[in-house]
Amino acid sequence: MRTRICVVGPGFHFLGGVSVYTCTLVRALREDYVTSALLIRRLLPRRLYPGAARVGDRLTSLDYEGVPHFEGVDWWWGRSLVQALGFLRRQRPEVLVLQWWTAAVGHTYLLLALLARLRRVPVLLEVHEVQDPGEAGKAGLLSRYGRLVLRALLRLTSGVLLHHEADREALETAGFRLAGTRTAVAPHGPYDHLAAVAATAPPEFAEDPLTVQVAEGECRDVLSFGLIRPYKGLEDLVEAFSGLPRPVAERLVLTVVGETWEGWDEPLRLLADSPHRDRVRVVNRYVSDAEAAFVFAEADVLVLPYRRASSSGPLHIALAQGLEVVVYDLPALRAVTSGYDGVRVVPGGDVAALRAALERVAGQPRRRFEPAGDWRRTVEAYRELLA
Repeated sequence: MRTRICVVGPGFHFLGGVSVYTCTLVRALREDYVTSALLIRRLLPRRLYPGAARVGDRLTSLDYEGVPHFEGVDWWWGRSLVQALGFLRRQRPEVLVLQWWTAAVGHTYLLLALLARLRRVPVLLEVHEVQDPGEAGKAGLLSRYGRLVLRALLRLTSGVLLHHEADREALETAGFRLAGTRTAVAPHGPYDHLAAVAATAPPEFAEDPLTVQVAEGECRDVLSFGLIRPYKGLEDLVEAFSGLPRPVAERLVLTVVGETWEGWDEPLRLLADSPHRDRVRVVNRYVSDAEAAFVFAEADVLVLPYRRASSSGPLHIALAQGLEVVVYDLPALRAVTSGYDGVRVVPGGDVAALRAALERVAGQPRRRFEPAGDWRRTVEAYRELLA
């Protein structure tokens, strides 16, 4: 008999990277386990969500492909919680897996974990972030609440899945002790679902065309993709690009695709004043899978000058496609890209080194590398936790 596993994570209503991860994980686990998914539908009051304008929009092609799932539980509970508990009674999971990344789901996760323990159902916790960077950066009740919830969840869990050893260090540095807790380590699986999506160019490309062109095949497309937040370091990439000699800049196109969060519009202001603004394309919103498929197909190199990171959805899209990547030297990103031939690691915060990397890209032909990533490693890590 195969073990019945229910994965709890965010649904597609408040679409984000962990929504995509949850769905892809469930589809990977179903090969070895009887899987189901209990999804968080409304994470928090819509007005408090940075991407409020797109909440509910169907922007991803992913689905659960016949896997039983309930979407879902709302932050205020009510009838949605009653329906969720009914779903769990019907599915009768033997293991409950919680995806952790934000304090917004804390009260719901604590209730589910307590109910699971009362029914002698082991709880596993997969940690994506110790705490969302936006929450961690806010002093006071929110930051403390997130830490209290995570500490309580760790006491209720039978095992913890980490993406790399740097996550263990981050937890212990933050004061969370894993001694005596069963742990397993598996890298983030690849985001390869875009390969099956028909690519569509974002309309912004036609509305704001490049005003300077070079001969076909001579131009390298440098991509920045993902939410625009303070810790993502996009302003370093803009500074590096703006500092390029004009002949070098004319061999590049900088494509910036991402939704602004936390009011962090400094990178876009810097782009507007860049001497190479005519070499820049900007899509300042959360794009659909079809648009993402287009921009990644067009890209020659993905640049992620993160100031901190536990993982990165855009990075795993790039690795699945064999795309060249440039990253700052962070323990998590170094671990993720270990053994990948197409990575350039530059010192964190070193804009001059980042500029030098762009100059090397401008002088090279388009390249693709052997794709990296394997969901089997994640499945085996869960097998280890369940042993």
